[in-house]
Amino acid sequence: GSAAPISPRFRRIGGADLSALPADGLADFRRETIGFVFQAYHLLPYLTARENVMVPMSPERVPPREKASLADALLAAVGLAGKGGRLPSQLSGGESQRVAIARALVHDPPVLLADEPTGNLDSATGEQILDLFSEWHGRGKTVLMVSHNKANLARATRSIRLRDGRVEEDRLLGPFPEESVAV
Repeated sequence: GSAAPISPRFRRIGGADLSALPADGLADFRRETIGFVFQAYHLLPYLTARENVMVPMSPERVPPREKASLADALLAAVGLAGKGGRLPSQLSGGESQRVAIARALVHDPPVLLADEPTGNLDSATGEQILDLFSEWHGRGKTVLMVSHNKANLARATRSIRLRDGRVEEDRLLGPFPEESVAV
């Protein structure tokens, strides 16, 4: 399909000139650079949890014989070891959210965009996911999380509050991974 127009503010990301990419190149850039965690999960109902995690795996990046083991490792990382054979209808809302998170991490993207990733989780599982995001950030990845849960701010290094589509407040919170601090 065709890609949406590129905003002038975001034409260059990570050294790539997005405005110069054809539509399929832009789709490749998104797939390789950004992991998306949707609030509504968007799991395919006729595929198992493992198969849903495997959907974005391209044969060029992940050899077919390694797909299932990578999917199982990602499911284990989000606390779903042994549940890869279940259909979405057999999972709770929190489990479905964690499958969506595992799917977003498939390509080890440098940027993770997460829309209310803890909204359907109990507090202990939410903390587990925030631990995973902190580990991700500690590896030099960017995690952009949208949340109405003020407790999640305690784990953030930066907070941007929006009101009616405009930035109302932008604060650095810390602590920051050592490699992200300029000297």
